[in-house]
Amino acid sequence: MSSSNDELVFLPLGGLGEIGMNAALYGFGPELDRRWILVDCGMGFGGEEHLPGIDLVYPDLRFIEEERHNLLGILITHAHEDHIGALVEMWPRLRAPVYATKFAIGLLQTRRLAEADAPKIELNEIAPNERLKLGPFEVEYVPVAHSIPESNALAIRTPHGLVVHTGDWKLDNTPYLGSLTSEEKFRALGDEGILALVCDSTNVVRDGVSPSEADVSRNLAQLIKDAPYRVAITTFASNVARIRSVAEAAKECGREVVVVGRAMDRVVDVANECGFLEGLPEFRSPDTFGYLPRDKVVAVLTGSQGEPRAALARIAQDEHPDIALSKGDRVIFSSRAIPGNEKEVGSIINRLIEQGIEVITDRTELVHVSGHPRRGELAQMYEWTRPRIAIPAHGEAMHLAEHAKFAHAQGVPEVVRARNGSLVRLAPGPAEIVDMIPVGRLYKDGNIVIGNGERALPERRKLAFAGIVSVAVAIDERGEIAGDPIIDTMGLPEKNRQGEDIADLIADAVGDLLDNLPKAKRRDPEAVENAVVRTVRAAVNQMWGKKPACHVLVIEV
Repeated sequence: MSSSNDELVFLPLGGLGEIGMNAALYGFGPELDRRWILVDCGMGFGGEEHLPGIDLVYPDLRFIEEERHNLLGILITHAHEDHIGALVEMWPRLRAPVYATKFAIGLLQTRRLAEADAPKIELNEIAPNERLKLGPFEVEYVPVAHSIPESNALAIRTPHGLVVHTGDWKLDNTPYLGSLTSEEKFRALGDEGILALVCDSTNVVRDGVSPSEADVSRNLAQLIKDAPYRVAITTFASNVARIRSVAEAAKECGREVVVVGRAMDRVVDVANECGFLEGLPEFRSPDTFGYLPRDKVVAVLTGSQGEPRAALARIAQDEHPDIALSKGDRVIFSSRAIPGNEKEVGSIINRLIEQGIEVITDRTELVHVSGHPRRGELAQMYEWTRPRIAIPAHGEAMHLAEHAKFAHAQGVPEVVRARNGSLVRLAPGPAEIVDMIPVGRLYKDGNIVIGNGERALPERRKLAFAGIVSVAVAIDERGEIAGDPIIDTMGLPEKNRQGEDIADLIADAVGDLLDNLPKAKRRDPEAVENAVVRTVRAAVNQMWGKKPACHVLVIEV
């Protein structure tokens, strides 16, 4: 039963205005007493935001942390890191039951076991097509095609209507492994009457329909068959269909598959447990690679995004303990560089080519296909579902704006351009943004999580740009300088344009300052510190054109 004060609302905390960090709340009830479900809890990567020392980025969930007594459950659509990657870190702040398919639970468990002091999460397995009752919400897992097994849209039924949250999806009638996005099922949901469609925007700027995973599989098989020597294929570790198609092609050619990289090992283990690699020969470990004939091996590697610690980067630098490639070998990038990673990927490609290794990418061959819908596929989804409201999701500002125009063109009566923090009332009444909720980012810095207001982040950017000068000064109680100041620099050039030693010039500037500083000021450590900082930054700026950070230690003796 619902009362006249009950509202159905949508509140994205991550994933709208960015690709990654997906986390979306649905709430039902009166304004001051809503019940909530959280759909996905994903992460981003620090390298994409150029944050020195930061590996992982999480959505700031402070709103639902404060409301966690009303959080009924966390529902995972699929097992990509931008949908589950923050869960192990953030779950202790929420402590709500988690619902996910067997494959997603398997990957969550491997991540949890790999991290020290990871919490024991309340994980509940749910099967595709299964329904789940959580307070005023009845949620149905609806299978869709995507680039990872067991991907699902969510049909969320409420007393105020049905919302379809698509998650990540595409249309693929020959997905090689995994589910179809069923026209019959989505037409049935449309016939039931869909209040709102919250839909993937990733490829809305691309016309047509995505190629099929089966097309990629056939092309990879031919490239493996035609290769004269070793083949190394790098792809997203989570793309089990791609791994299986490579393994089947290798089997046909009499080649053995060597799996290289921790992330790849984890996915392969879970995929085996779920039966997705059934019937294939057992994969070989990296230490067997050097003993196999050059024309009898296919290596499946991590590192498709240029990650410096991943297997392919180490191989390109000739630093991998087990794997080495030679002139004439073939490396296939069965992936596309995520925006922000192009430079790192290009650097690896160039190093491989310089060694005489053949590199094949999706620029010249069909070796990768996206798991997200292009415009032709989106048009089909809108035709099937016929929602009253469209909310573009999973995209940067450009994607969301283009999707909003596209949805209007499909005849959707109401389109809401929401961003992270937009509290959207879906019903009753017309859909509209009724409030803005504080949102932001959290950063995994070593083994702690910090907020985006921490001093460490801007300080670290500054250090990365202009280095640091450290100065130690000893002053006695009479204000006399006790010995020469000790000066150390990090991140500065050794010499200026005239070939003079920068450290010596800094020492001269500090010495002149201290000699001319009145004794009364010398007896004030804070005054000495401030004067030295100003002098050092000005001196270095004059000779280098940059102002470094400066740390001054005044020792009273």
